[in-house]
Amino acid sequence: MLGWFIMVETGSVLLLTVLASLQYVGTLIAPVFGMVGDRIGHRDLLAAMRFAYTALSATIMALALSGHLAPLNIMIIVAIMGLIRPSDLGVRGALLADIMPSEQLVGAISLARTTQDSARIAGALTGAGLFAVLGIGFVYVAIACLYLTAAVLMLCMTRPVKSHGAAEHRKDRLGPTLLRDLREGIVHAWNGPGMRAALCVAFLANLTAFPFTNGLLPYVARDIFHTDQTGLGYLSASFAVGSLIGSITLSLSAGVRIARLLIGATLAWYAMLLVFVELRTMPVAMACLVLAGIAQSMSMISAAVILMRTASAHLRGRVMGVRMMVIYGLPLGLLAAGSLIDLIGYSATGTLYAAAGLIAMMAIALHWRADLWPVHAPANAR
Repeated sequence: MLGWFIMVETGSVLLLTVLASLQYVGTLIAPVFGMVGDRIGHRDLLAAMRFAYTALSATIMALALSGHLAPLNIMIIVAIMGLIRPSDLGVRGALLADIMPSEQLVGAISLARTTQDSARIAGALTGAGLFAVLGIGFVYVAIACLYLTAAVLMLCMTRPVKSHGAAEHRKDRLGPTLLRDLREGIVHAWNGPGMRAALCVAFLANLTAFPFTNGLLPYVARDIFHTDQTGLGYLSASFAVGSLIGSITLSLSAGVRIARLLIGATLAWYAMLLVFVELRTMPVAMACLVLAGIAQSMSMISAAVILMRTASAHLRGRVMGVRMMVIYGLPLGLLAAGSLIDLIGYSATGTLYAAAGLIAMMAIALHWRADLWPVHAPANAR
């Protein structure tokens, strides 16, 4: 909705990419949130983050209802939100790993993603309809209430019990410097078997794949498919439907070789993007986005499972913080795409991104083939 508002008010694809990029300004400090979560508990940190979302959403609501909402106001609020929001997925992943045994982690993460994906479907469809009928102010009344409900529900959850080893580790390391804690998490994330490859795939996907199914969708809906905010909702929901299908499929699957799935799903995602940027018919584009969403879900869940299986319990928050830090590739990809679209056009930019992603993914698979392909590799453990 905010992306559509910026497109209508300014008509600038560059400002649209700036808005989308501001949502990820906090990726570089994500390991700090991970460290805080390791210290105070991931549940408490998630609750505090949701109270912050409530306050920021209520601010947008008040500005819209009073008639003072402007592109600059939105940019400032989104930038503040962007300091916090990128860490959310990582902290949730760490909390899930605290709760679930390792052998059930694939199903658990997949099932957790189904709630996220179904919410995106409902949000894309209902949000677009409410925006068209009631305006952005009344939509944000609902959004602020939903965030407040999420914060209260998070506080209703019982704190996970830390393992004895993790508790002793925290007791022995009271008072270490912030820099030392962050370095420990980064070094651990970079040296685990398969973890480096998973981080590189996540960075690559955010740099070259997500821009076209995320921040650029308002531009694609208005200028490529010549539709309104309802059409944008359909496009967003199509990608989310595919993601939901992928999450459900993985949650029901047993004995999946996760690292091999990471390679295959990521390559399939880029193949779908190569097709999508050439399409000009809404129904066919929606079908293509469903397939891309399936591949995306399997790819990103695989990367998360590899990281969570390998990470030490007391470092999970910091490891997932490093995982969130690589999302910084998304604002870089968005800003570059906005400039390239003005220079060489949408189709050429999309083809360039998807082809570069395909080549880079094959290079990653070859370079780390010993960690990703053998059946006996830790990353492929069932």
